[in-house]
Amino acid sequence: KIVKKRTKKFIRHQSDRYVKLRRNWRKPKGIDNRVRRRFKGQYLMPSIGYGSNKKTKHMLPTGFRKVLVHNVKELEILMMQNRKFCAEIAHAVSSKKRKS
Repeated sequence: KIVKKRTKKFIRHQSDRYVKLRRNWRKPKGIDNRVRRRFKGQYLMPSIGYGSNKKTKHMLPTGFRKVLVHNVKELEILMMQNRKFCAEIAHAVSSKKRKS
């Protein structure tokens, strides 16, 4: 079983209060900001200590690592390493070529 240090996302301060603020993390810069000053009960800020183990970093829950594939040739190379990696078809690949 793959153990990550943190699976919950770090969310932006007051993103639950305003619709215009997206949930994506932004570092608080205000001089009086409670999150930046790390008050108890506030959202946590990302720091280096939350980093996952080097062996499990970028690993999916299935144990595979995701690799972006643009063509059939890249896919065939990836098939040799089919126990470690899984393929994700790139956005620019058409539906016609995805079928083949």
